[in-house]
Amino acid sequence: MERNDYLTRIFYIVLMGFGFPIMRYMSIHFDTLNNNAIRFLSGGIFFCIICLFKFREEIKTILKDYKIVLSLFLLAIFMTANMFLFINGLKYTSAISGSIFGILAMPLGIIFASVFYSDERKIVTNKRFIHGAIIAFLGSLFFVLNSHHSNGNEIIHIGYIYLTCAIIIQSIQNLIVKKLALNLPAIVISASTATLSGIIFLTIAIYTNTFNNLREVPFTLITGLIFAGIYGMLTGMLMAFYILKKQGVAIFNMTQLLIPISTGIIGYITLGETISIMQMISGVIVIFGCILASKREHTMRTKKCIA
Repeated sequence: MERNDYLTRIFYIVLMGFGFPIMRYMSIHFDTLNNNAIRFLSGGIFFCIICLFKFREEIKTILKDYKIVLSLFLLAIFMTANMFLFINGLKYTSAISGSIFGILAMPLGIIFASVFYSDERKIVTNKRFIHGAIIAFLGSLFFVLNSHHSNGNEIIHIGYIYLTCAIIIQSIQNLIVKKLALNLPAIVISASTATLSGIIFLTIAIYTNTFNNLREVPFTLITGLIFAGIYGMLTGMLMAFYILKKQGVAIFNMTQLLIPISTGIIGYITLGETISIMQMISGVIVIFGCILASKREHTMRTKKCIA
């Protein structure tokens, strides 16, 4: 089980490394509302089809419990706000900026999680986890400060404000996911969240006449956005919810710290975004900090299994 946990994190890090450049590319060619409406609906419908065949009993459970329905709807609202701000942030900054801003969600997310959940509190109060988290966080901040996009541009600063608001909402959102994951599979949560968020984005896009802008977009690009939506929901939502369910908020936030490195490499290859020597050094520091924290978490679980 432990090996599967590590493999899941590795796949998540690599796949999300591709995800940010894809989102960045689509944010340039589509309005934020249309972008999110198509991405969320395509991913949500894909998940719903799977759930209709594999998780019918879970769907019946949701429909019978109004509290779960309200929680899923609340999660969809948080996800909608989060992604609206996040995509706008990517639009004005860069793919790598989107990934490295996720590191700033770590302290807030872990604090929230440790206050409300005792299992999270046990993880974050261990010295090795604390030391590893501090090292990784400082390395990530060093990464940000050495970004070539920190040039004082006012538009880029607006993008950073969008990203900051997005990660604050994300920290609260993850707590709702953890609560729902106690009774529901990750894919069921993903299906309802993505579909509801897509409907909200589509409604706003139609109401503001933004949806009409799609007439000017080539069909091939729209098709690309549909597949990008399925890919994004599989990685950024389903895999993220799965890690939150199986390994907790603290470990999920630690995993997030490694995504800027894979994003930087892939962004360099696909979008021509540059990586400095200092950023490479920062990446090594982040990896060391994450290994230090994760090693402690592995030791704890091993001792628990022996006991």
